[in-house]
Amino acid sequence: METYQTEQEKFWAGKFGDEYIQRNQEAWLLASNTALFASILKRTNHVQSVIEFGANIGMNIHALKNLLPHAQLNAVEINETAVNELKKIHDLHVHHKSILDFSAPSPYDLVFSKGVLIHIDPQALPHVYQTMYESSRRYICLIEYYNPTPMEIPYRGFSEKMYKRDFAGELMDTYPDLQLIDYGFVYRRDPVFIQGDLTWFLMEKRG
Repeated sequence: METYQTEQEKFWAGKFGDEYIQRNQEAWLLASNTALFASILKRTNHVQSVIEFGANIGMNIHALKNLLPHAQLNAVEINETAVNELKKIHDLHVHHKSILDFSAPSPYDLVFSKGVLIHIDPQALPHVYQTMYESSRRYICLIEYYNPTPMEIPYRGFSEKMYKRDFAGELMDTYPDLQLIDYGFVYRRDPVFIQGDLTWFLMEKRG
């Protein structure tokens, strides 16, 4: 049996993570993700390699394949059922492991997470920030729930499974050579491209 450092890892690697997959594979999500990443990528240059931390079944990866058809795409995912789906995506390099156990074999032009840091044990965030920073050659994008101060949110009847905070601010405070390039908000009531009230922050290494 796989052993994990945190309760949150066990939660997402197991039955709840499997159930999450069933709720997040609608066609509209691919369209919404494509619109979101088009807005983000237009502020970047020469992105040839990308890694997603917490890719699930690859709904973000599918959007990126359309927008960056020649880029090398990579994914880190903890849930085995999701990994089996990721392996069906042509030319995707999949790392089946926890983000807390991941070490990049080489840096990537763009490192990102979408709705993932919100589910990580807050005590583990400094390690995750370090891993994302060290994995990035140039850009880091965080697409998460924002709050100016850390707070826990009840999540589908569970406690200690979702948190909001200023993830990007904490990352930039830790690594001063990161410069904010752009940011934006996607609204759950958008009449065309629905997302879940996510705020995105695109940062670039300027050291």
